Amino acid sequence: MAATGTLERPRRGDGRVIAGVCAAIADRFGVSRTLVRLLFVIFGLVGAGEVAYLVLWVLVPKRD
Repeated sequence: MAATGTLERPRRGDGRVIAGVCAAIADRFGVSRTLVRLLFVIFGLVGAGEVAYLVLWVLVPKRD
């Protein structure tokens, strides 16, 4: 899993679970998708993780 230069949400069936935001972030920075998803859950419990996820869902384009 190499880091890519862009932030793009994967297409359905390519590791995407809900909207692909966590997969896009993990792919961009070369870290585990599970780790990014876990951090979003923890951030959601103690902060504004849901809001950040929804904003990124709108702003991050889908991969062609």
